[in-house]
Amino acid sequence: MPVKSDRWIAEMAKKHQMIEPFSETQVRRGISFGLSSYGYDISLADEFKVLNVDRIEEIDPKNHNEHTFTDVKADSILIPANSFILARTREYFRIPRNIITICVGKSTYARSGVVVNVTPFEPEWEGFATISLSNTAPVPARVYANEGIAQLIFLEADEECRQSYRDKKGKYQAQKKITVSKSD
Repeated sequence: MPVKSDRWIAEMAKKHQMIEPFSETQVRRGISFGLSSYGYDISLADEFKVLNVDRIEEIDPKNHNEHTFTDVKADSILIPANSFILARTREYFRIPRNIITICVGKSTYARSGVVVNVTPFEPEWEGFATISLSNTAPVPARVYANEGIAQLIFLEADEECRQSYRDKKGKYQAQKKITVSKSD
């Protein structure tokens, strides 16, 4: 599976509406986002879910209760020390059937102790991506909406998969908001 170039990504974004909104160049305002040499730097929306550490005793991925997170809309937000928040991408994705992505955090945030965790975008998955942002620093760390957070690398298979995310009716298909973990 070869890594795809900026030209390929731009062509697929137009042909399949793979990334919306799509920036054909790297926007270097604040923390950069947009098309890069061999990937696409995704950006954060202004919607976050902040963990309520004083109202919960544990986090159970099979049983989230309504008090686990508080919804926040902001231009920037502090991630508490040694904690995490959930966020979502500003971009909506439609991944073609023969493509899978790998996501890695941007070095600007990594150098501030912020770790980005996004699972691969599977073939034929679509939606806004929910992102987990962990602050490994012993002090709060700030992240910014409408600026870059991570880079997607696109890998194209030689042949289409037998079963795509859409085929198996994946539980996070077409998500429009930050989505907490769901059990089957």
